[in-house]
Amino acid sequence: MRALYSLVLWLARPLLLRKLARRGQQEPGYLEAMDERFGHYTQPRGQGFVWLHAVSLGETRAAAILLAHLRQADPALRLLLTHGTATGRVEGARLLREGDVQVWQPWDTPGAVARFLDHFRPRVGVLLETEVWPNLAAACRARGVPLALANARLSAKSLAQARRLSGLSRPAYASLAAVWAQTDADADRLRQAGATVQGVFGNLKFDATPDAAQLARGRGWRAAAGRPVAMFASSREGEETLWLDALQAAGSAARAVQWLLVPRHPQRFDDVAALVTARGLSVSRRSDWATSHDGVAPPAADVWIGDSLGEMALYYGLSDVALLGGSFAPLGGQNLIEAAACGCPVVMGPHTFNFAEAAELAEAAGAAQRVQDMPAAIAAALAMTADGSRHRHRAAAAQAFAAAHRGAAARTAGAVGGLIAASAR
Repeated sequence: MRALYSLVLWLARPLLLRKLARRGQQEPGYLEAMDERFGHYTQPRGQGFVWLHAVSLGETRAAAILLAHLRQADPALRLLLTHGTATGRVEGARLLREGDVQVWQPWDTPGAVARFLDHFRPRVGVLLETEVWPNLAAACRARGVPLALANARLSAKSLAQARRLSGLSRPAYASLAAVWAQTDADADRLRQAGATVQGVFGNLKFDATPDAAQLARGRGWRAAAGRPVAMFASSREGEETLWLDALQAAGSAARAVQWLLVPRHPQRFDDVAALVTARGLSVSRRSDWATSHDGVAPPAADVWIGDSLGEMALYYGLSDVALLGGSFAPLGGQNLIEAAACGCPVVMGPHTFNFAEAAELAEAAGAAQRVQDMPAAIAAALAMTADGSRHRHRAAAAQAFAAAHRGAAARTAGAVGGLIAASAR
């Protein structure tokens, strides 16, 4: 079955190139070093790397937390960092030191994977969260490169997909040298998929420390705004329409707060701004705001749009409450941990299967409130911002929830260190 899979991927290469070219029109980063996708590199050959694979922005932020602990244990560590998305690659560039290498994840054909492994000869590989590829896993095992899955999660939906393709997925999971799951439920599903789970370490993202300067700036802007601020955080395509419909149905009540909209994907910033203005609402974009006058609120508008990368701490600091993107359409929800760490309570919709346990724990702790649809979310946000005592209780619960679940980074770094030491014997 893997041979058939490999043939399909080899035949699909022109489609991949076409897709990257289309994405590159909005995000030029996708056009950078495209030959790396197929195992052709301009970097010198090397060996001895600790290889971390973080496909996108969220995984790269988790990798940064883990990497900080690994460098503390071994300052001479040489990093090989791979990604699948342009936003992940931009974020990952900040993690590099002299001697480190950053390239695209190889397309999962036998040839591209072999060229990648032969060129860089990593000591160990650590995949973040869900990124298990059949040919990559098989090639690492054949070459004796220990490959681990860290901060591992697997939803019920993904398990069902893995079972349908068990001839591919089961050998891939079984090839992993180690799996460290986020939760007991994830561990159980990963075992059903064929993985051997060595530990349940929690979620690395709980160990993230919000940028203090961003948080302070956001809170300063919030204080200067003169009214509460409610954010729709990491919104996904289709959800903004639901939000706008509910907002306009709420009428004058919705104008009791300042609304902030932060789309998940940067290539959609312009489209989202146009969508809002088409409803007759005025817009002020983060890219037009000054940053030097922290005591002055952003320009007045019906909707503020957060069209920047790497500033979620600023946006959470600016907000009294956040609606959780990805949870109002069947997309699985986005990560709510950063909101909690910033002391920003969350209102989430019914679809949180990507972060099921974190969402349930946050709800139980009072850090998050679940509603059934977008109109209910608007109503919940308005009710929370109108009741100062309730809001303060929720904000304190959010920070306490985030603090109570830290420690995954130290546990994961220790396990990775053990894998590195074993590979040297």
